[in-house]
Amino acid sequence: MTGLAGQTSGATERLLDTEVLRSFVAIAEHGSFTRAAKAVFRTPSALSMQIKGLEATLDKRLFVREARRVQLTEHGELLLRYARQLLALNAEAVACFLAPALDGTVRVGTPDDVGGRILPRVLAAFARSNPAVQVDVVTGTSRVILERLDAEQIDFALVTVGSREVDIERGEIVHTEPLVWAARRGGSAKLREQLPVALAEPGCAWRASAIDALDRAGRSYRVAYSSDHSAGQRAAVLADLAIAPLPRPLVDSAELEVLDEPQLPPLIDTHTALVFGSHCSDAGKALAQHVVDAFRALRS
Repeated sequence: MTGLAGQTSGATERLLDTEVLRSFVAIAEHGSFTRAAKAVFRTPSALSMQIKGLEATLDKRLFVREARRVQLTEHGELLLRYARQLLALNAEAVACFLAPALDGTVRVGTPDDVGGRILPRVLAAFARSNPAVQVDVVTGTSRVILERLDAEQIDFALVTVGSREVDIERGEIVHTEPLVWAARRGGSAKLREQLPVALAEPGCAWRASAIDALDRAGRSYRVAYSSDHSAGQRAAVLADLAIAPLPRPLVDSAELEVLDEPQLPPLIDTHTALVFGSHCSDAGKALAQHVVDAFRALRS
């Protein structure tokens, strides 16, 4: 009994240093001690000593050192998930005490596909560090969202734009992802001579990209389904009523497939832009930065 208690006590004394975790995450993300050292402003030898100490603390090997890069072990992958969470929580706790208190209401506009993927975890983290701020989210097409922004009904917006609109003066591109043709796996819609297509309403960058690509290729098609929401397009594809242009991450179901057949013209990339209203509050700007950080994390 005493030995078991002693083991438990010893385990609880093994605390993880946030600076060492920061170095560990940098090495994992850069795949190199040298590149990671530059990112955290330390020498490679200092990082090597930190990792040796960390491996000793956890009694597990975290990296496999190869000729030109380092790879995470299974234990290293597990620690990486914890390390990112611990560092985020640490930054959140510090911000809660040191950042100026924010209050009021922030109104955010976003298409449903962007909001559904990014906002849940962003809003949860933001609420923990800014409990006095109320956040209202409005969804709709990018065109409608921008109209509401111009009417000063929302503080900032996340809107979808195509590659040909990437030089928009109003906003900042915060995320880019490929737009692909999605179809029901094993379905017949993709085989029809007059291609049935599920599109968003006019004004959507995905719709414009798809129509432009099909017209340029001279491909026969008909708009079989229209919806303001990407969920509606996915539903039409799942029912094998049509194929649809969707961002690659939305084609994540075992029932859907990405079409890359020669007869289907390629689509341009789709971009998410952050656009501020003319009277965005400090709380709104703080929330917008959380959104930008979340998109940056997707790319890492």
